[in-house]
Amino acid sequence: MDELRDLIIVGAGPAGLACGIEAKRQEIDFVILEKGMVVNSLYHYPTHMTFFTTAELLEIGDVPMTVSAEKPKRLDGLAYYRRVADHFGLPIRDYEEVLGISGTEGDFRVATRDRLMVDHCHQTRRIIIATGYYANPNQLGIPGEQLSKVSHYYRDPHPYFRKKVMVVGGRNSAAIAALELYRNGASEVTLVHRAAQMSEDVKYWILPDINNRIKNREITAYFNTLLVEIRDIEVVLATAHGTKTVENDFVLLMTGYHPDVSFLRKVGIEIEESSLVPRHNPETLESNVKGIYLAGAILSGKNTNSIFIENGRFHGSQIFKHWPKGD
Repeated sequence: MDELRDLIIVGAGPAGLACGIEAKRQEIDFVILEKGMVVNSLYHYPTHMTFFTTAELLEIGDVPMTVSAEKPKRLDGLAYYRRVADHFGLPIRDYEEVLGISGTEGDFRVATRDRLMVDHCHQTRRIIIATGYYANPNQLGIPGEQLSKVSHYYRDPHPYFRKKVMVVGGRNSAAIAALELYRNGASEVTLVHRAAQMSEDVKYWILPDINNRIKNREITAYFNTLLVEIRDIEVVLATAHGTKTVENDFVLLMTGYHPDVSFLRKVGIEIEESSLVPRHNPETLESNVKGIYLAGAILSGKNTNSIFIENGRFHGSQIFKHWPKGD
């Protein structure tokens, strides 16, 4: 068992790194545990993704983010957060998954397993959970969803060259995937959305593009439609005009993500059932479990559009503003 630390931060995304920076400034003995790589979610974003915000709004720790274009790209973000981690010398144990948390404030035990399948037990006085939601896609719960042709993540159009691809969803991720597939050699791009049109939340420079491709029938869209079954070489849709079967090679389910509420419940954190927001003090960000704090997108519950890097990056300073005296 490791020696008793003041703090363990679970998650090395931007919010977790920001918490680590504040802990470093407070000269607190801490470590960051991350089941994947540093900024793991960002790494799994689409390869050529451009952020919807400016570089200044992605900065943490007062370290400037310098990019050549108006808006940073995924690779800019990866390079920047690596540089920040090195600049502050943040103690990060990556590829070490947290399996469980037990104990009480002042004497928590955090059980983990590293990439070599070695188990560890860390002792800590307090914990910040900053695990986000991107690792937990929303499942449709339909037959065939587990087939190898199905993915809840879109990275790059190349694997779908000359293939018939169905994109399910009506927000930014679905629009971007459909447009990139259309422009990079997919033989047929079909978009399925349960609402009557694309979401008004789609970014202003993307929405007219996807709507025009649909209007020109370059992308086939089924609105007011549900995907009800996925088969090896086709899919089944429930449309406003009845059941329809469509030939298909691959399915991209851009249906959103949610925080790992099962993990939070195991820790003892209460979850508001309708919103999936964990119970916490909005001023201190301490959960209902004394000594366990929450930071970043995990606080958003189902409303994953409410907390981004731009506002989650301040949660570290908010937590340490109310940190117990003497720690």
